[in-house]
Amino acid sequence: MADSKSAGSGATRPGRRAIVERIFDHNADTRSLFLRSPDSPPVSFVPGQFISISIPLSDETRTRAYTIASSPEDGEPFEICFNRVRGGRGVDYLFGCDTGDELSFTGPFGLFTLDRPPESELVFVAIGTGIAPIRPMLRRLLASRFAHPFHLLYGASDEAHLLYRSELEGWTHAHRHFALELVTAPAAAAPDEIYDRIRAIVASRWVKSDTVRARQFYICGVGPGVLGIRDLLRSSGYERRSVKYEQW
Repeated sequence: MADSKSAGSGATRPGRRAIVERIFDHNADTRSLFLRSPDSPPVSFVPGQFISISIPLSDETRTRAYTIASSPEDGEPFEICFNRVRGGRGVDYLFGCDTGDELSFTGPFGLFTLDRPPESELVFVAIGTGIAPIRPMLRRLLASRFAHPFHLLYGASDEAHLLYRSELEGWTHAHRHFALELVTAPAAAAPDEIYDRIRAIVASRWVKSDTVRARQFYICGVGPGVLGIRDLLRSSGYERRSVKYEQW
């Protein structure tokens, strides 16, 4: 998750501890920390939820939210995924963490979740680190033998930023109901070009191609492009509650 989501009311709740057990670098500016809580009970969460981490800086303590990218079924350590952003002091602190370091957090929190699969076709739209909450949702569907088609439209600025790619591609071979489409922006494209491409695909495939409006959508990414995709779907006849989104 980018260093752009505030913790909300979670900052006032009792804190817990987490130990950095493992570090994985997806690419030059995207990292995952694998955290284990020495406290009991173990951290329990629903696919899509986030934790709020206290970030001690030289002049203040900030609280930032990071989505859990692993699955509840995996237990601990649980994974958070984030990328560097210009001026992101909180995320710079996390990039400075080493194995064995201790973090303080509250949560999990969040309503952008999928616990029990609905009885309908599902479409997931993720951009960049927006795959973090969607990854455990997909794993929940795969484990439940979901009987309806479900799709992931996943975009990133380039190939290196398509996170968990080999895992996602493996799922397409193992599960006949799951379809994956990966999209990248052309070299030297403007930052919002990937959102334009994703929005065009959504419009062509799930708005113009038929009149079915019973699908449910989960959309996650950074910036106003998320709202553009949401508004496209809702203005095309999909119910508000059928278009869930999280904008970072």
